[in-house]
Amino acid sequence: MSVTLAKGGNVSLSKAAPDLTQIMVGLGWDARSTTGAPFDLDASALLCRSGRVLGDEYFVFYNNLKSPEGSVEHTGDNLTGEGEGDDESVLVDLSQVPEQVDKIVFPVSIHEADARGQSFGQVSNAFIRIVNQADGSELARYDLSEDASAETAMIFGEVYRHNGEWKFRAVGQGYASGLRGIALDFGVNVS
Repeated sequence: MSVTLAKGGNVSLSKAAPDLTQIMVGLGWDARSTTGAPFDLDASALLCRSGRVLGDEYFVFYNNLKSPEGSVEHTGDNLTGEGEGDDESVLVDLSQVPEQVDKIVFPVSIHEADARGQSFGQVSNAFIRIVNQADGSELARYDLSEDASAETAMIFGEVYRHNGEWKFRAVGQGYASGLRGIALDFGVNVS
């Protein structure tokens, strides 16, 4: 049974599904085009230790679809966000995540937001959900409801280790500095 979380809430994935090894992180949104320009939102994943990405190659996004050891894989860029359900997804093999990784952060950013005059204030029905790949059951979900009229990127949630368990936290933290701001905060080298 899925647990719906509020901002800041967390749930033990290991307790929800004791034999859990592989999850699908589904992210979705609807955008209204008030400027006439199309919206292109991009999901990504950062494999971190103590709040810093392990290395640039552990920043998984549309230009780097897989972490070096293959435990985290982006399934590809959805340029329009049209349709029901997940707009983009990231597959995580928890059994293969490097031991030094203590959390995986999942941001979503608006491509060329500044040039197009777009923000998360124009995005509705945003969510992140965790699905057990073994049986397709949804374990946790967070529906974002923040007013984020200045933010062009947002951390939707994170999967992290705690006392030998894998847990999920609903984050909902916005950035006005876009994906670049998030990447810099987590130690990715951005040119």
